[in-house]
Amino acid sequence: MVGGAALAGLVGAPSGRAGIGSLPVKVILFDAFPVYDAGGVGVMAEQLFPGKGAQLMDVWRTRQFEYTWLRNISGNYVDFFAVSSDALDYALELLGLPVAGKDSLMGELFRLSVWPDVVASLQELTRSGYRLGFLSNFTPRMLKENVERCGLGGYFSHLLSVDGVGRYKPDPRAYRMGMDAFGVRKEEVLFVASAGWDACGAKEFGYEVFWVNRKQVPGERLGASSYGVGKDLNDLVRYL
Repeated sequence: MVGGAALAGLVGAPSGRAGIGSLPVKVILFDAFPVYDAGGVGVMAEQLFPGKGAQLMDVWRTRQFEYTWLRNISGNYVDFFAVSSDALDYALELLGLPVAGKDSLMGELFRLSVWPDVVASLQELTRSGYRLGFLSNFTPRMLKENVERCGLGGYFSHLLSVDGVGRYKPDPRAYRMGMDAFGVRKEEVLFVASAGWDACGAKEFGYEVFWVNRKQVPGERLGASSYGVGKDLNDLVRYL
């Protein structure tokens, strides 16, 4: 596994570490998936469709995000649960799989688990004086139920869903929600992304960015300037 410092070189080493005593970061905003492990959804998919679960998940995930971007372009917003439902319908039909398991898979979106490094890292960030929030494509219900189920409510001041502006990331209006909710300037926010495209979008908006690259994939070629990269939230804590 490549360490966070080495990974940062893929997108250019930051000019300074974001944090107290360096850049004036006060607020840390998280996408959902640096915190939540969606592996249980894949396990359910394989149980329902033996030998086809991984393929189903790949098509479903791809269509989920393609549909958010296409809906941004067309101005035809529906929430992420509806997008996920439509994307799953497409994936099931494409692969010739029965729709009988759909409700079980959709229900798993409200029963996510946290990665092993999450709780201790959130405790350390809170002790260090940072204010934390989610800024996610998830619906308000998806955010609320997963936070409550995983016992994370005490760490997050705001659970910000793009439903509030009716635009998906990487639309600038989605990122701006964090500034408005916490009453801070762009340079006082660090956004923690789980996807390279989201890291690039937040950086282009003007946030400091740390990309939790758990799958160790290459950075996107979208012209974003330097930002921090690591393999988990432990690397985020070290970075700060």
